[in-house]
Amino acid sequence: MRSAELTIDTGGRRVVDVTGRIQEFARESRGSGLLNVFLPHATAGLALMETGSGSEQDLDDLIDRLLPRDDRYAHRHGSTGHGGDHLLPVLVSPSLTLPVDDGEVVLGTWQSVVLIDPNRENNRRRIRLTFLEA
Repeated sequence: MRSAELTIDTGGRRVVDVTGRIQEFARESRGSGLLNVFLPHATAGLALMETGSGSEQDLDDLIDRLLPRDDRYAHRHGSTGHGGDHLLPVLVSPSLTLPVDDGEVVLGTWQSVVLIDPNRENNRRRIRLTFLEA
């Protein structure tokens, strides 16, 4: 088993492609097995999606519709709408498990690993990577 922690600065972006950083870790492992990607945060999640085709903006718009930034939430600390940020992990998992084959993360043609972070009160996120060799 091999593990590492990445620090990601979302810089105010809701969708951040972290595929390259995850692939780099897998290549250093050089084996085949499973890679668990875990985001230990209460207001962010991880997903597989196509990037670079406008999907990031579509996801931004979807989050705005599903979790509006207003005062409807019982969870009220932080900025207006922050309660909705705490609902995101119910919709978007904080973890993914990905296959690795000879040091390469196995993804579909258009799949990228993205960090989804609607919380503008914290731009620094940690991702815990754990590789289990087969």
